[in-house]
Formats: sequence, structure tokens, C-alpha cells
Amino acid sequence: MLIVGNKVFCANVGDSRAVLARRREIPGPNGITQHKMIGVPLNRDHKADEPDEQHRILQNGGRVAAYRDMQGNPLGPARVWHMHEDIPGLAMSRSFGDQAAAEVGVNSIPEITEMNLTEADKFIILASDGVWEFISNDQAVNIVMPHYTNNSAEKAAEALIRE
Repeated sequence: MLIVGNKVFCANVGDSRAVLARRREIPGPNGITQHKMIGVPLNRDHKADEPDEQHRILQNGGRVAAYRDMQGNPLGPARVWHMHEDIPGLAMSRSFGDQAAAEVGVNSIPEITEMNLTEADKFIILASDGVWEFISNDQAVNIVMPHYTNNSAEKAAEALIRE
């Protein structure tokens, strides 16, 4: 993440995510405006089964499929494999330093996004898939918000971990 003035730049490789907490005004009952915090993703997860990511893997001689149990039933997320070997089994399509995965199109080229910040933007959560596999963007923002108002990043992180 890089913030310059009112611009935020996000460069991403893998399945970690940056989520911006933004206050939205919504019409409430009797014309009273209500405020709701939402989580705006600043990047996308590089999952193996995203159409463009999967296309690159297939073009490089790999395959994309879930791990299979002893009965052949799929388990877990789509993973990157060599065409005729069960390696590397990586659950993301971009990564640093995995040579076996690089042989079938996994790369470390970041996607870079840019967004203008506004007065409605309050904080950014950076977390790995250990958070995002279980908690939605909006849920994470609402878990962190009370700690933001108390100026406690440490307690915000602890709350996300507990959840």
C-alpha cells in the first residue's frame, strides 16, 4: 500500500487482501439519514479458478482443480497443479518464489490498483486469507470499527484474530 495525498495505490500478489472502510449514508425511516460502514476491496484475491488466472495456468501446461480425497471427492479450494503430477497444489495463482508453480504459469507479477480517498474513508485492513476465508469485508470493518474510534490498532487486530 502506498498513500500519496488523497490517492491509495495497492500492489498485490496472492490471496491477501486490502479492504478500505468507507462510511455510506443511507436513507432511513422518516427521512433520517443513517450511516453504515462498508468494506471496499482495494485488490482481488488471486485464486486459481478466476477465469483469467485459470486461463494463464492452462496455457502454461498446468491444471486447476481441487484436492481430492481417497474416494475422489473434491476438498477445499481450486488449486494449481502440474498437468500429470499432484504438485504443487497451490491455492493461489500468483506467488513469490515457488519454482514448481512457476513452471505452470504461477507468477509474481503484482496487480496494481489506484483509488481516490474521500472524507468517508476511515481506515484500511490488510490481512491474509486466514482472515478473508472466514470473515467478509463488511464484517471485518464492523469488527475493527469500535477499536478505530478508540485509536487501538492492536485491539482491532486481536478482535479479528478472535473472530
